[in-house]
Amino acid sequence: MPLSAQIWLPRLLHALFTAFADFKFLFLVEELENQHVAKWTFFCHLCSWFTWYCCSRTLSNSVEATITCLALCYFPLPGSKTHSSKKYLSLVALAAIVRPTALILWLPLLIYHFWQEDNKLRLVVHDYIPIGALAIVIPTIIDSIFYEKWVFVHFNFLKVNVLDGLASYFGTHPWHWYLTQGFPVIIGPHLPFFLFGCFLAFRRYKILLVAIAWTIGAYSLLPHKEFRFIYPVLPFCMIFCGATMARMKAWRRAATAGLLASNLPIALYTGLIHQRGALDVMSHIHVLCHNVSQPDVLFAMSCHSTPYYSHVHCPLKMRFLEGLRDLSQLDHETESERFINDPLLWLRTSYPLEHSLPTHLVLFDVMEKKITAFLRENNYRKTTDIFHTHFPDGGVGGRIFIYERHR
Repeated sequence: MPLSAQIWLPRLLHALFTAFADFKFLFLVEELENQHVAKWTFFCHLCSWFTWYCCSRTLSNSVEATITCLALCYFPLPGSKTHSSKKYLSLVALAAIVRPTALILWLPLLIYHFWQEDNKLRLVVHDYIPIGALAIVIPTIIDSIFYEKWVFVHFNFLKVNVLDGLASYFGTHPWHWYLTQGFPVIIGPHLPFFLFGCFLAFRRYKILLVAIAWTIGAYSLLPHKEFRFIYPVLPFCMIFCGATMARMKAWRRAATAGLLASNLPIALYTGLIHQRGALDVMSHIHVLCHNVSQPDVLFAMSCHSTPYYSHVHCPLKMRFLEGLRDLSQLDHETESERFINDPLLWLRTSYPLEHSLPTHLVLFDVMEKKITAFLRENNYRKTTDIFHTHFPDGGVGGRIFIYERHR
């Protein structure tokens, strides 16, 4: 398979899966409301800059959001005629397998379904228990086979990230961050339409508002926060945005133009320009696969700054700085932290002998001056200069350099 296909095929398949969920979402709103409301809800959904930014990215959060949107299409919302308990619960279980945090969003919805169900015993015995059991047993067996010991990954996920609070080592934010920054950013220019839609459709879809508020509140209790964590609530929000757009008359054309004019530039910039260097640099690294001198590449940047073998697809010797923390020694710095704090010392300590030096270094421009002495004394020369971002931050620079060692 050509390299371009190996890189683009997963994204294309994910985009097609997302598109399928989007069309199911359109038919759901048409069933709940009417074609007019469905049309404007779908418009709001499609012109959301954050949806464009995330929908084709092969992140677990994007998969979780797509499965959640698809599961909502089978959930027994008021007015739904094609709901199926087994279908939506199976999709919820799948979302939880992909990312256990999916249960945060679905907890109030599961409670609502149980409360509204006439035959509660049958729902629990025939649907909740068997599907929930399979969602626990199947991944546990698969994980245990590959780890070669019994392991319950979902419990470990909860223990490490929540109970032990290790997620905070990846950065912390104040409790109100999702309210003041996270949610306003991902919903973007749709925010006033969402807020007005809450008044219009509160009675009919209050369970969705409860799910949105509960999800943002639950994530607010965790110290480590990221925009993508609350991405799955975005389709829920678009139902309220669509209700606003459908109600508007005199200002609808201006609102439509405003949403397009404000979302499109952000979507294009974040999708095509912002932090693109992390991907562009991998095409230069892949060229080394055909080098007969057996290259050795060191990504001298914070852990997971670029893709890895998913964009190389050859047995090229590469190394990136580990960001894993020893759970028995939490006060000790990670390899990535030691490098950022004193890159020159780390390089000289990690590569004390000349024959062990990497043939190529990949680094952000902000690190260049800090390791100039190492580059000169080991005869490294800059061969590639790649744009990365207009907004460098900390150890993440605006450009990415590739240095090659000349003997």
